[in-house]
Amino acid sequence: MVPETAWRSREAAHTARVAAWIDPHLRRRADNQAHPVLDFLFTYYSHRPARLRRWHPGVGVVLTGPGARERLAWRGYVETAQGVTLDRAEFTDARRRTAESVRALLTATAGREPRLACFGLHEWAMVYRLPAEQVRHSSRRLRLGSAGTDEVVESQRIRCSHYDAYRFFTPDAEPLNTLRPTRETQIAHEQPGCLHAGMDLYKWAYKLDPFVPSELIADCFALAAEIREMDMRASPYDLTALGYAPIPIETAAGRADYAAAQAEFARRAAPLRQRLIDVCDTLLGWAGPLERTSGPDIV
Repeated sequence: MVPETAWRSREAAHTARVAAWIDPHLRRRADNQAHPVLDFLFTYYSHRPARLRRWHPGVGVVLTGPGARERLAWRGYVETAQGVTLDRAEFTDARRRTAESVRALLTATAGREPRLACFGLHEWAMVYRLPAEQVRHSSRRLRLGSAGTDEVVESQRIRCSHYDAYRFFTPDAEPLNTLRPTRETQIAHEQPGCLHAGMDLYKWAYKLDPFVPSELIADCFALAAEIREMDMRASPYDLTALGYAPIPIETAAGRADYAAAQAEFARRAAPLRQRLIDVCDTLLGWAGPLERTSGPDIV
């Protein structure tokens, strides 16, 4: 059981922490201004800013004090003799299958050695041989121009293992990849050196909201924000006007810098991945066994 002074402190700290990311995004949205780096975490990922801002203690935590009853107006909470806590009935069979799927993916990923030789070429493959008007961030020029960008793609071996990056490759770039990742083979291909696998820890955390402690969701968001910055610094776009110095992966020195940073992100993602696995284990134990006729599906 957590007394009100303690959980109010945690709630306030979380709210202040995520406001540093949420508030600038909402101001940009109100002003109809897009940011090619920072907005990604709010547009590609489906967790709404209001949901990120709301604090939850996580499964098995009982909130005490008069203020705890305010949570009864939120879906997913129930009052017990000890206080207010998350309602086991809200952990439906669908949520349980999600927890199984997330656990399966994260466990498989954690069991592999990081591979660090992709050099962020997925962003380059997404604009390969595209007309200028079809480039995603068309308001930002390509550092090497269209021809120079295409030359980099053609001169490097592309080793993208992440389906949600590969699916945005241009048709001409798809056959240049050494793998053919699909949603069905995601568990077989996901590996901890992949920047997108690190960013997606945020997605797997919020998929289980409100049963995951909000501090863990915010930790995953914080890592994703740093990874996104590196991802775009290594991209073909010129973002120097926004304060992002390029990582020139078209050079040997740039590739070495990229691999070193990639290894560090893999190291930092590992404990977050394990914390999420532990939450899944807790949730699945809390809910009990589920009769099923097939294996888990990644959501």
